[in-house]
Amino acid sequence: MFLIIVNQIVKMLLLLLLGIFCYRKKLIDQTGSKMLANLLLMIVNPMLAVLSLQVDYSPQLVHGLLLSYLAAFLTHIVGCILSTALIRTKGNPDCGIDRFSAMYSNCGFIGIPLVQSILGGKGVLYLTAYMTVFNIFSWTHGMMVMTGNFSPKELLKGLLSPMILSSLLGLLLFFAEIRIPALLADSMNYVASMNTPLAMMIAGISVAQTDLFGMLKNKKMYLISLLKLLVLPAIVLIGLAAAHLPSTVACTILVAAACPVAATGTAFALRFQKNYRYASELYAFTTIASLVTIPLLMFVAERIL
Repeated sequence: MFLIIVNQIVKMLLLLLLGIFCYRKKLIDQTGSKMLANLLLMIVNPMLAVLSLQVDYSPQLVHGLLLSYLAAFLTHIVGCILSTALIRTKGNPDCGIDRFSAMYSNCGFIGIPLVQSILGGKGVLYLTAYMTVFNIFSWTHGMMVMTGNFSPKELLKGLLSPMILSSLLGLLLFFAEIRIPALLADSMNYVASMNTPLAMMIAGISVAQTDLFGMLKNKKMYLISLLKLLVLPAIVLIGLAAAHLPSTVACTILVAAACPVAATGTAFALRFQKNYRYASELYAFTTIASLVTIPLLMFVAERIL
């Protein structure tokens, strides 16, 4: 598994570098990047979620899904406790961004291509459970952390996101044992296969827009990155090992928890007039750093899970 992860990380790194190249050469700008991100979030990822659930019904898969939901819920609870306990509000105007970034993962952009390469369709199926829990937490707890307020209207908008709706549709088709017609499924597969190149090119474009050398001088960047990329995943890994979950479920949850800072954090910072530049720097820095930390964590996981 470790070699598969390294191989996939190298491929993803090359795609990320392509994104940087395209931005530097002005082949795409920030507006184009946002449009690609919308395409990924609104069309590509939801199609992949539905297709991942186009498998034969079995009690084993249902059991794995339930365990994935439970493990994802507990992972987010641990993240809430950890970020609140270790990141103080006093003298820290960016506390909301720090706490959000320390616990919420880019489980869609980065998690899907990684899980798909390591564990295949079954892994992506279990990842949809994690992403559903992520959406619920990020639009409730995450929004309160970022803004200091809770908005039922914004929560409803988050719960009606394409990713959650597509997951529910996929589950409905799964339990009803309804298969999408082959012609339509093949077309959807073509679209879903764009996930990895689109996600990594968007990440590369985001990295290209930041001052990499300047942000390395920010000591707080290292603390948040340490919490997000190593401390929280290490706690999750210990919990997964102690629970003796099925290996596919355990590896899926670990990869999701080990992913870099969620792109949602940057979107929230922009939307709620917080420090958008700092949020985007955290996203860029942890994305690059995760190319090292994820293989390291999976190397350890392979020996204890």
